[in-house]
Amino acid sequence: MEPIAVHAFNPGPMTGAGNWTWLIPGRVPTLIDAGTGDPQHLDAVEMALAGARLAQVLVTHAHVDHASGAVALAARFHGTRFFKMPWPERDSRWPAPWEPISDGQYVEAGDDRLRAVHTPGHAPDHLCFWHDGSRTLFSGDLAVKGTTVYIPTNLRGDLADYLASLERVRTLKPARLLPAHGPVIDDPDVVLRDYLAHRRDREEQILSALREGDATPEALVPLIYRGLKEGLFQVARETVLAHLLKLEREGRATRREDSWHIIEP
Repeated sequence: MEPIAVHAFNPGPMTGAGNWTWLIPGRVPTLIDAGTGDPQHLDAVEMALAGARLAQVLVTHAHVDHASGAVALAARFHGTRFFKMPWPERDSRWPAPWEPISDGQYVEAGDDRLRAVHTPGHAPDHLCFWHDGSRTLFSGDLAVKGTTVYIPTNLRGDLADYLASLERVRTLKPARLLPAHGPVIDDPDVVLRDYLAHRRDREEQILSALREGDATPEALVPLIYRGLKEGLFQVARETVLAHLLKLEREGRATRREDSWHIIEP
């Protein structure tokens, strides 16, 4: 399996240089992720197909930079099938002919097949796609080399689920991750272990801050994220809230209205 990286041409504050989508050529030409429908992306997909018909698109999750391009792809490439794990209240935003796919399901792709691996946390419907022969994981937004992954609680992000997903992927012992953002990750276990350690450190920072007194997520952000760019405040707040909700579920923190305090053993 030799996937072709196809850029989605959607740079921005949350997408960085923009998304990578991955075209798997062969008997069943398959695109991993749909981008946003930029005409340059559609042209790039057509060029990568080299005259073949796009058989299907496998979408990792229903965030806008991964799923919204399905409408434009369906209009350009007639007869293409679109698969993702259902998230009805989000999927309906983009009226593509969605077909459901579930954890553990195998899907023919290229000249081989992929297995869907449910990895919630960043999004409740997040799937990775595993190729056993090359031990390659098409990893969506599970990891981005050189930075961390946003856990948007306002879009049903869940930090405990995300940590469990990282551990699940580690058990696969992948040789490489092909992410939707940033470079190929050819040292997956190092990156995933660093992610887990980073989240432990961030949790301890939040607990230490709460030991100094009750605080709102907004008040915790400048204590945790030194020198944060103004445009990233809301992202940081959501991540702090994801940690607080995890601590609340574990009985280690609680809240009165929007103010949180620690529960010491």
